Amino acid sequence: MAQLIKLQDYVSRYQIDLKRYPTQYVRLKHVQWKRMNEEWRANNHAALELEEIMIDEQNKKPNLFKRLFKRKEKESWDNPWEQGSSALEIDDRADNLIPDEVSTLNFNPTLLYNPQNEEELKRMYLDQLFHFQLKWASSTLREKSHLDPKYQRDTWLRTLVQKLPDTYFVLYDPILQLKKAPIEIGVIVLAPTECYVIQLVEEEDVAAFTGDSKERFWTKKIGEQDKRVLNPLIGLKRMEKVVHQIFEEADVSLDIHRILLSRNGYIDYPGSIYDIKIVDRRHYDAWFEELKRNASPMKHLQFKAAEALLEHSQTTSFNRADWYKTKDDVEKFDL
Repeated sequence: MAQLIKLQDYVSRYQIDLKRYPTQYVRLKHVQWKRMNEEWRANNHAALELEEIMIDEQNKKPNLFKRLFKRKEKESWDNPWEQGSSALEIDDRADNLIPDEVSTLNFNPTLLYNPQNEEELKRMYLDQLFHFQLKWASSTLREKSHLDPKYQRDTWLRTLVQKLPDTYFVLYDPILQLKKAPIEIGVIVLAPTECYVIQLVEEEDVAAFTGDSKERFWTKKIGEQDKRVLNPLIGLKRMEKVVHQIFEEADVSLDIHRILLSRNGYIDYPGSIYDIKIVDRRHYDAWFEELKRNASPMKHLQFKAAEALLEHSQTTSFNRADWYKTKDDVEKFDL
């Protein structure tokens, strides 16, 4: 699950300490997945045992209740999740993996229902982790930004965050500043050894976009209707130019790949464009699988590139003290 290090102009924990939070996030993710998986397996095992006992002891009701009582007593002793401490605190004591500060983030995924298999359990866990990431990408211990609810429903953001490896950094709709001029950017994905700038072209399903790189407007065709739209290559080239300039100033030599993407439509472009990859619904699945293949661990150059981009990112936030009015608010809104 990729790391969302910057979302629009929201304050981000990664801006505070980029070298600390990526490893902290990975550890938190694995510790809580292990805890949730074990809880799910224990519940299934207990349900199976109960079913066996009910079958075996149909005609021995006194023994049945005695065995059930002993089973419950043993579970309350063996299961640390029923001892009144948070899962994170217990894992801290056991493995010392997570600094104390993380326990204030309150990421405690729960079994909302009983998944039928581990794959379904994983989907439940990743959905809860995604919402936690949105909080982490819009707050620090001292500051907070107003999160637009649209990002909770954004399928492209969810796809990037949930399906790319832990070692990838994602900047989603960041506002970068060059010479005090704010510039809205699409999506930047920092793989360990490469950088991708992605311009998304999505409107109605199966819309077809046609045009030329030199034209200011393209044609969008839906059924029998034609509509003029701004050439998406203009925005893509501007994105690459801004990122390249930031990298150049920071002495970052990372390859930048330009991607024009439409997951639900078609892009019909005559000829080919140098150093620009066009991906539509016909090629999307194969392209995304290729994007995920970089199995390298996080690299120093990747961190350097991320730091340079975050330094040029615009941030709008307010102090948590201004948000909290009472002690109850602190407990309610603490992330």
